[in-house]
Amino acid sequence: MRKPESALARHPALFAGELAAFASIFWADPWLPLSKTPFFFAVAWLSLWLRGVTWRSLGFATPRSWPRALALGAAAGVAMFALEFFVTQELLFALTGEYPDLHEFDALVGNLPLLVLLLALNFVFAALGEELVWRGYALSRVAESLGSSRVAWVAALVLVNVGFGLAHLYQGETGVVETTIAGVLLGALYLASGRNLVIPMAAHFMSNTIDFIVIYVGWYPGVGA
Repeated sequence: MRKPESALARHPALFAGELAAFASIFWADPWLPLSKTPFFFAVAWLSLWLRGVTWRSLGFATPRSWPRALALGAAAGVAMFALEFFVTQELLFALTGEYPDLHEFDALVGNLPLLVLLLALNFVFAALGEELVWRGYALSRVAESLGSSRVAWVAALVLVNVGFGLAHLYQGETGVVETTIAGVLLGALYLASGRNLVIPMAAHFMSNTIDFIVIYVGWYPGVGA
């Protein structure tokens, strides 16, 4: 049940505070352990609590059909990987002369225990964490702040996923562009599925999993060289 909103929850200062908290996390990134995602999640959870909003209402709920949702998500993830690896990455390389900077994964090449660990972290921090934060919380929050119209949702889809791309700045400019595109596609999946997070979660997990496997076998450009 949604609880009544407080005056603070409806006040523009709350949204400004959320933006400031996100900016602070970006600034503190070099000193944060492992990932920014748990810190973003904490801000999102506090915002939802103050506003009386549940994760379920944002799409973290049982889909009508688990097999269908997981199959669609997996297929979308494969398509996203193919688009990134064979199309956008090559176009960006032709324009900039650079592939995404993924040298922090050099140790993954041929390292099976590390691959297993990264796949587990991929599920927790990317498929669950990033989708809850960026597609569940942030996309809905920005669209709401802009008036919840169709134009507001389109604007939120772009603005939020530019932020998502910038959260991957360690991958260089090419990586930021690629991640922004991926975020827009995941956001579109979220909206097309009736704002249920299961399909984009499955797609995110599948796309990243293929990325990690390609790095593991030594086929990812510039990684492990």
